[in-house]
Amino acid sequence: MIAKISSGKSTTGLIRYLYDTKKAKDHTDPHLVASWDGFAPDPGRTDDFAATKKLLVADLDLHVKQAERLGRAPEQHVWHCSIRAAETDRHLSDEEWADIARRVVATTGIAPEGDPDGCRWVAVRHAPDHIHIAATKVRSDLRTARHWNDYLTADRELAAIEEEYDLHQVARGDRTAAKRPTRAEQEKTKRAGQARTARERLRTTVRTAVAAAASTEEFIHLLEHTDGILVDVKHFPSGDVRGYTVALEGDVNTVQEPVWYSGSELSPDLSFPKIRKRLDATEPRQGPRKTNSWHQATAAVERIPHRLEHGEGTAAQAHLAALGEALDALPLRAAQAIQPQLRQAAEAFERATRSRIQAEHRHARALRGAVRAMVREPTPKDGTLLAMFLDAAILAVTAAARWHQLRHHDQQVVAAHQALAHLQAAYEQTAIAPLTVLAQRRPPTQVVERHMLLIRQTMPDHAERVLEDPAFDALAAVLADSEKAGHDPKQLLQQAADQRSLDDARRPARVLTWRVERLRTRSAPSARARAAQAQSAARRSSTLVQSPPAAPAAQPQSPQARRR
Repeated sequence: MIAKISSGKSTTGLIRYLYDTKKAKDHTDPHLVASWDGFAPDPGRTDDFAATKKLLVADLDLHVKQAERLGRAPEQHVWHCSIRAAETDRHLSDEEWADIARRVVATTGIAPEGDPDGCRWVAVRHAPDHIHIAATKVRSDLRTARHWNDYLTADRELAAIEEEYDLHQVARGDRTAAKRPTRAEQEKTKRAGQARTARERLRTTVRTAVAAAASTEEFIHLLEHTDGILVDVKHFPSGDVRGYTVALEGDVNTVQEPVWYSGSELSPDLSFPKIRKRLDATEPRQGPRKTNSWHQATAAVERIPHRLEHGEGTAAQAHLAALGEALDALPLRAAQAIQPQLRQAAEAFERATRSRIQAEHRHARALRGAVRAMVREPTPKDGTLLAMFLDAAILAVTAAARWHQLRHHDQQVVAAHQALAHLQAAYEQTAIAPLTVLAQRRPPTQVVERHMLLIRQTMPDHAERVLEDPAFDALAAVLADSEKAGHDPKQLLQQAADQRSLDDARRPARVLTWRVERLRTRSAPSARARAAQAQSAARRSSTLVQSPPAAPAAQPQSPQARRR
């Protein structure tokens, strides 16, 4: 069940809306299911609708009028709470909705249980799946009701109601979610024929700029040079940047002025101070990189499951935020065909990047720096690098869902699972071509059989799953190429298996293929180095075999013996 709570100035306007069946076509059979004393007049059950509606409004406003004479009435004296059941829930009876309404007004402080001076309220049902509670905030003792944090208290009560009534249990939040578009924004978007509201589109644009920028100056520069975006930068008297607001070109209000949004209105982590804190913790660029930035980013993402399992909460939260930035940046360097899936994955995972645990962003400097370097490189010619990264990202997002689940972050768990579905779809689409090319280079049978033996030796618990995986031919080709380049295939397999457990890998041969592919890009040891390593190993072995047993330790001497 979901509650929405708002305040207003007109009791008449709210009651008119609740009982309206002409403009609101989805309103059917509006009627009361409960009220403050059980005897409130019900316009939906009388012949004289207009007179009864006027009488109901007068009854609800009785204490408000009395308080107005004393100058004590609040300006927004109307309290409105809608409660909606999930689509999969059964249709509740009027008696059940009445019980739910009484519990909500009691827990929120509108009409506490056993308090004879509580506010006046009614619960109206005009659809099978929801009710509306209309109340006036002035109590019978003419004091204003104490209903602070009413949304949180109502939400907690609804969670208990869901369990008692055996209803769908909604994923609860921790007040770190981005603000949802208002109903007015949604209606405006529909009229314009757009799929997403201005707030949502701006949030995606700003998050992408944060993911690509290495400094606050670059962040502002990227925003100002994005097509269709208006930027207003706020400065302190000293000239330093204080904040920013953004707007979409063409998105105007009633007086034809742009509708501006501050960063914090888009998302809690997009305020300028929080963006600066993240970018200050980004690893600075130090000239051209010797290693491939895609490989560095993939290696950093592969380490995230271990960091989440064994690291502190502040470090884990930092890695989740950096992973979110990596997903935000991926559409910039991906083929156009999979960009929609990647954008949807990033937008879904955005909710999983925040919790009540504060992130210490210095812990994720390596991933953040690698992502910035990755964005500055040309788009890869084939999908190999992207497939490697997505393979690691899928496991990292799976670990993120598990991490949030252990901490009862319900909304973040749902968001991670949604992102996972989009990432898997993008991975399947990306990996087909490079895996097919690798499989076509399957080495001779004799070489394959030798590699099969190595796999059984290095990972006996997973060997059969690896060998039965359709991607095994690609893995055999990569091992053969690595061997030709001077690498030891057994050592590469051992390193690949040691990097992360294969227990949760659905396609272990694919995982090993990308991991060995990345490991083999490192310089192979020269013939002289391999000979020296072999001699050193043989020398150590012979020393262990030929060395005599150690002499027993000398017994300590007595004082007399020492004197002699």
